[in-house]
Amino acid sequence: MTSASPAWPESTDQLNFPREFIFGVATAAYQIEGGVEQDGRGASIWDTFSHTPGRVVNGDTGDVACDHYHLWEKDLDLIASLGVDAYRFSIAWSRLFPTGKGQLNTRGLAFYDRLIDGALERGIKPYATLYHWDLPQTLADQGGWIDRGTADAFAHYAASVMDHYGDRIEAITTFNEPWCSAMLGYLEGIHAPGERSLGKAMAVVHGQHRAHSLAIQAMRASRADVPLGIVLNAQSVYPASDTEQDRQAAVRHETFHNDLYFGPLFKGQYPQDIATHLGNLLPSDWSDDLRDIHQPLDYWGLNFYTPSYVTTDHTVDKPFPATTTVKRSGVPTTDIGWEIDANTFSDLLVSLHKRYTLPPCYITENGAAFNHEIDNGIINDQPRIAYVHQHLQAVFNAMSHGVDVRAHYSTFPEYYRHACT
Repeated sequence: MTSASPAWPESTDQLNFPREFIFGVATAAYQIEGGVEQDGRGASIWDTFSHTPGRVVNGDTGDVACDHYHLWEKDLDLIASLGVDAYRFSIAWSRLFPTGKGQLNTRGLAFYDRLIDGALERGIKPYATLYHWDLPQTLADQGGWIDRGTADAFAHYAASVMDHYGDRIEAITTFNEPWCSAMLGYLEGIHAPGERSLGKAMAVVHGQHRAHSLAIQAMRASRADVPLGIVLNAQSVYPASDTEQDRQAAVRHETFHNDLYFGPLFKGQYPQDIATHLGNLLPSDWSDDLRDIHQPLDYWGLNFYTPSYVTTDHTVDKPFPATTTVKRSGVPTTDIGWEIDANTFSDLLVSLHKRYTLPPCYITENGAAFNHEIDNGIINDQPRIAYVHQHLQAVFNAMSHGVDVRAHYSTFPEYYRHACT
């Protein structure tokens, strides 16, 4: 992947997004709701993980979080005050089905009724995500995504969501960042459930692919007029140097982190290097599922924050892709050390557009973490404003190169007061 180095417009006003372009904000259930033991909600793997000593900094949990379960009306008022078009939220699976399957919990169902109706009353379009990493703990105890029965339970849950909310919801996403729930949860062990096994991670990748396909089919059988898609956090990958070794490392890294998802979902096949090097870690009948996994979608979502620069990992017996990321010095970063380079955002969108036949794209997450202090009731948030401004320019540049982008959801919504309303 090579940098396009576009000439950015000098201000957001020059971008002239189409009138129908959607500006929105996004959240995730476990990160904001709280109320984890209220109204029949069951435990998820993030409840278990966050309550395990040593797993989370300061022992923080989502037990209360932003208390959105009780403050949802005020939260919707805040969203409405920004003047945005849409709210992207996730549904907690275990709030509707406490054990992941079985009897539907009507009290949990009623919470999202209130939330969706409240959004509509305020002129906000609701966009729902079915899975933002919070697998019901009971299903995890039975094998989780490695067990084929979990995909069946997910399809039933998806159909129930469509049956009940499909008349009022704008679109439904099956998975948010399945790379994170597979790789960070089962390979690197830093997300729930905290496993460190390449074999389990690959089995989870395939299990989630299959669950996605079954959910799409189940929802379409329930109601055919609601747009359906998936959200991926594709990486914008570059070699750490101009050496042939690093260039090859970048190719392998992109295969493992991007094509492992885009291949099955949009081509109906795993990349050849995945089949060659890691096929033995997939379920024995994995090839039989590929036709179903390759479901036509109405849109796909991209979550993007920062580029990745990679080199070869020379650890003995390091499995494919045998790469490691490199932190570059002397480049601008956020307060959590993520490099800021909007050019790489545009590069990624254009590259994926050229390599795959994709449906329209929504930028479903984009933003920056800065720990600015409040001074006399005011936050000087110019670095974050500049970040979102530059990345909106990157979206506009990609659109000028033929990429069909239809929405941008910011993780810093206050920016829209200044530039997008």
